[in-house]
Formats: sequence, C-alpha cells, structure tokens
Amino acid sequence: MKNNLNKTIVLVITCLASFLTPFMSSALNVALPTISQQFMLTAILSSWVVSAYLLATAIFLVPFGKIADIYGRKKIFLLGIIIYTISSTLIGLIKTAPVFILLRIMQGLGSAMIFTTSVAIITSVFPAGERGKYLGINVAVTYLGLSSGPFIGGVLTEYLSWRSIFFVNGILGLIILILTVGYLKKLEWQEYQSKRIDYVGATIYSLGLLSLIYGLTIITKPLGFILIPIGVVLIVIFVLWEAKVTNPILDVNLFRQNITFAFSNLAAGINYSATFGVGYLLSLYLQHLKKLTASQTGLVLITQPIMMAILSPLAGKISDKIEARITASIGMAITFGALLILIFLKIDTPLLSIVLNLSMLGIGLAIFSSPNMNAIMSSVNKEYYGIASGTLATMRLIGQMFSMAIVMLVTSLFMRNIKIGYENYPLFLKSSSTIFLIYALLCFGGIFASLARGKLKSAENRR
Repeated sequence: MKNNLNKTIVLVITCLASFLTPFMSSALNVALPTISQQFMLTAILSSWVVSAYLLATAIFLVPFGKIADIYGRKKIFLLGIIIYTISSTLIGLIKTAPVFILLRIMQGLGSAMIFTTSVAIITSVFPAGERGKYLGINVAVTYLGLSSGPFIGGVLTEYLSWRSIFFVNGILGLIILILTVGYLKKLEWQEYQSKRIDYVGATIYSLGLLSLIYGLTIITKPLGFILIPIGVVLIVIFVLWEAKVTNPILDVNLFRQNITFAFSNLAAGINYSATFGVGYLLSLYLQHLKKLTASQTGLVLITQPIMMAILSPLAGKISDKIEARITASIGMAITFGALLILIFLKIDTPLLSIVLNLSMLGIGLAIFSSPNMNAIMSSVNKEYYGIASGTLATMRLIGQMFSMAIVMLVTSLFMRNIKIGYENYPLFLKSSSTIFLIYALLCFGGIFASLARGKLKSAENRR
C-alpha cells in the first residue's frame, strides 16, 4: 500500500465486514422467538439456528487462515463475502427449517473466511507503529455491530419481518463486494511460499473442534461428557501431527517458540470464557427479577458494548506506545474487579449500580482487547497473519462456548428443571453468584497469563 487513500479504503471495507457478522448474530437473537414460532421449531432445532452457524465458523477459521496466507487474503475475503451475501439473501426467502439451518452453516463458512482475513489484511496494510490504532477501530466497529444489532433487529422484526434482517445483511454484503472489486482489484496479500495444504491435519482439527464445541453446547447431557474428551484427544493428536509434517495447517512452533503469541491467545480465550455469559445472565435477571421489558433490558445491557466501542480505538493507539503486557493486563484486572462486584448481585440492586458495573466491564474489555489483538498480530511474521487471525477468532469462539457451558452446568446443578422466575429468584441468584465467582477466578488467572507474555518484540523488528 503506497498511499493513505488505499489504506483508508481497506480500513472502511474491513470495518464494514467486521460490523456485518456480529450485527447479524445479535440481531438474530431478538428475532429468534419469532422465527421459532413461524417454523414451529422445537427448543433443540431453535438452538441449532445459532449453534450450526457457530460450529461452521469455528471449524473453518484456522484452515482458511492458512489457505488465505497461501493463495491470497483478498481472494478468500472476497469469496467469504460472496458466500455470506448469497446465503443471507437465500435465508430471507426460504420456507422450511432444514434449509434454514443448512444455509446458516453456509453463512458460518462465509463468516470464517471473513473473520480470518479482515484482521490479517489490516495487519498487512498498517505498519507496527500505527497498527494498534487501526486494529482498535476494527474492534470498536465489531462492538458497534453487537450493540446496534438488538435494537435494529427488533425494529426490523416488529415493523417489517425477521426476513428483513437477512436482506439487510445481503445488501451490506453486496456493498462490501462492490467496494472490494472496485477499489482493491489490483491489490493482494500473500506471503506464504509453499502451495501445499495439510488436508489430514485440517480433517483432524475440524473433527476435534466439532466434538469439543458441540460437546460444550450439550455439557449437561451424557453425550456432552463423551464428546468433550474425544475432542480433547483429537486436538492433542492434531498438535502431535502438526509438529512433524512439512507444511502444517497450524505451525505449532508459533506456540512453542513465540511466548507472546501463545500467552496472548491464552489470555484471549480466558477473557472470553470469563465474560461472554455475563450478558445472558443479566438479561434473565433484568427481565425475570427486575420485570424490565426486552427493550428496557437492551438499553441497560448496551452500556457495555458502547464503552468498548468508544474506548477500543484509544486503547489500540496506546498499545502502539505501551507494552500490551501492561495495558492488556490492566484491562484484565479491571474486568476482574467488575466480575467480583457481580458476585454480590441482589434482588434489590439498583439499576444505576448495574449500569455502572457494565460500564466498568466495558472499560476493562476495551483496554484488554485491542492491545491483546495488536500483540498477537505483531508477534508473527507476515506470512502467518491469516493463521494468527484465525487462531484468535477460534479462541474467541471456544471461549464463548466455554462461558455458556459454565452457565448451563451451574444452572442445571442449582435449578435443575425449575423455571426461572421471580418466585424462584433465590436459586437463580445463587447460581448466578456461583457463575460470576467462577468467571472472576478465571479472569484472575488471566491477569497472570497476560503478564506472562513478556515484552513484545515485533516480528517486523526481529527480521
């Protein structure tokens, strides 16, 4: 990239793509009850509308990160946008539940291509000295998608149809496609020399991750306790296999020889594991115990992503000057403090206290996320940007699933089949406090994982 105009265009395109997928996910959560009613979905099929997408995304992230490094990140990004746009548009037209779920898998495939390349492209375009600022902008746009999704999705569902959410996604995808083809047609980023792909490793990885993540989604059932160990064993086999093949789908030496990369990814996984379920629990608390409406609950919960959207660019810019070991660890510590306060949540806790606590949580996550992402992407050579981006996104998804697995396990132990409601609030608060305690302990450990990454030596500076 030789001029600021091209850099700006790349930033706009990648940020639009980073807005697209989280907006879809958060908007769909609001529309899901309407969709389930229209298609007469059982609880299991309804959960598959979400799970099918997450599983497909997680399984393909790392393989397509490698493919993008070999054949070109723009090519894979463009293909991902095409697949995502087509599947989104088709979902708005379909009439049967099985086809809906199949198209959600297709949407997840497109999302994996987008996730694993958008951050890698930004890292390819912006040098180490200014990269954190623009990665922070990308993170901010991601959280803008998450925060605006419930409101816009609710309005679209109420006044038009749930199908309009997918049509809007299709239109946004088409805009990104036109901008990419029109302005980036002569540009490409591909640094990896070998053209060989480790298909055996990719298969073992996909099966292992499928077993692990699906097992986490059904952790309260006997099959979940069978699939999780199988997934762990397959991941171990994958690591051993990758260590001996010539062209691995994931170079395990990135973890063995690069302390910054290894502990930054570990810190990311811990952070998502400790925080993703907070919104879910507080949504139940506010609607069932505080008797707030869905829209009122959304206004309270939006506090956290708004703080993240505001502060993430600043945190990213600061990480260009101050070590991520310091900035991200401070963010993790603030997050730990917010989780610690949530342990003492009561039936009569004032809404203002909850809003302030969510603000604190958003501040902590913002100060952690952008510097941590900057550390991961800056710690590897440019031929590994796709793999690094895919690995980070995979840690995010695994962390999110593990966070919800903790919720499901603890809730089932304390409440079993008891319906969540005001009349049973002591049991709900007891289970919530236990979950927040587990989250806080995880986050406390995450502080040390973040500190253990050591001083970042940029891969560009090492060469």
